[in-house]
Amino acid sequence: MAEEKKYFIMLENNPEVFTTLAHRLGLPPTLTFYDIYSLDPSDLTHIPRPCLALIVIIPLTPAWDADRKAEDARLGDPTKYYHGNSPNENPIIWFQQTIGHACGSYAFLHCAVNGPASELIQPGSTLEQLRKDAAPLLKDERAKMLYDNQPFEEAHKSVAAMGDTAVPKDRFEQLGQHFVGYVKANGRIWELEGSREGPLDRGELGEDEDVLSPKALQLGLGRIIRLEQESRGRDLRFSCIALAPKIE
Repeated sequence: MAEEKKYFIMLENNPEVFTTLAHRLGLPPTLTFYDIYSLDPSDLTHIPRPCLALIVIIPLTPAWDADRKAEDARLGDPTKYYHGNSPNENPIIWFQQTIGHACGSYAFLHCAVNGPASELIQPGSTLEQLRKDAAPLLKDERAKMLYDNQPFEEAHKSVAAMGDTAVPKDRFEQLGQHFVGYVKANGRIWELEGSREGPLDRGELGEDEDVLSPKALQLGLGRIIRLEQESRGRDLRFSCIALAPKIE
């Protein structure tokens, strides 16, 4: 029932918020998030490479909504992503979102426990324990495990008041935007969002291509931008931050 569902305060998609969340959950201080102002290669030179992950907030336009529904309908059996007893036996660790307005923290979690960032998780951290506990669980079990995880909830709450975005007065208010994470894992670019039917494999990347490479952007975020442009929509309220090594 809606009145019994757990709700968080939606996070603002800015580097300070997500860097603080990352460090509190267990990524090392050598990593940080950077703002992305444009996808033009000449505007990405301030981000150290390789880039480990992208977190994007995207408006739910009619074109993207229709594409999502069609794609989810043919996604197939997501249980193929749940097997084995360790994280290394899973191609992707994906969580179905069951906590309202927590999509930012889910996007971060997907980017942290998959791909190159997962290799840098600090021992004894919340992220290490979540990754280990999630690996052998099936979809519903994994969702409940995260729903009940107190350290994850406390970390989210600790950064929820950061940023400049006003907190919605109504916790049931639908903001019409979705957080999506992009990571490179197993030589593929993955689109990860808890409100979909499973992890989305967007295609192959070369050994020297990270998530900010032209091909990765074309297969990932660029695909959603093209959907809006081809439908002659004008809603381009995209906000993107990148996880990468910290410049000393």
